Amino acid sequence: MPRSYVAEARRKKVEPKRHRIGPIVEALAVEHADAKIALRFERPLELLVSVMLSAQTTDVNVNRVTEKLFAKYRRPEDYLAVPVEELERDIFATGFYRQKAKALRGTMQRIIEVHDGEVPTAFDDLLKLPGVARKTANVVSAERGNAQGIVVDTHVRRLSQRLALTKQEDPVKIERDLMRLVPRVDWARFPHLLIWHGRRICDARRPRCEECPLAESLCPSSRV
Repeated sequence: MPRSYVAEARRKKVEPKRHRIGPIVEALAVEHADAKIALRFERPLELLVSVMLSAQTTDVNVNRVTEKLFAKYRRPEDYLAVPVEELERDIFATGFYRQKAKALRGTMQRIIEVHDGEVPTAFDDLLKLPGVARKTANVVSAERGNAQGIVVDTHVRRLSQRLALTKQEDPVKIERDLMRLVPRVDWARFPHLLIWHGRRICDARRPRCEECPLAESLCPSSRV
């Protein structure tokens, strides 16, 4: 099980989370005004493929692979037109390439047969695509302007626990806590703010609390 950060949220007494969530979002939005998804894509199909390939690897690595991939595979049919071994070679550098190739081909087949070759917009339809779990569906929906939940990755999990926004460990339960707390208008940008803050300041091992805009009164885990 990943390390828990729940216990760190006992360092300092702060106001209840419902009073802090607005100021937290506002402060992070100022600190990370450039926060956005790191994956590079131009069309819904490219977004979907990028997110599917991002499992267990870095966004930088995915972007490196998709730069060539998207020039070769333009339509859902293109992923089915080549031998599976060729597709596996093309995505090899993202890791778990056999599982990912199988998921991609299954997804493209369903998109062609059920959705007339277009990436579905309905959340439930996204979840029915092979290899698409809730996190992937959340990212795709949010980036298309229709957030149905809050993406929970390792950064979101860590910061949500440190900020005492949740005491849960399971990503699904963490998401439920955040959805009850974060205003729906902020569901799409909230994960990006936490992710960028986690990368730039709130490091897992050595958080730079002295540089954090939340440290003084908004973060119960602050070491300042």
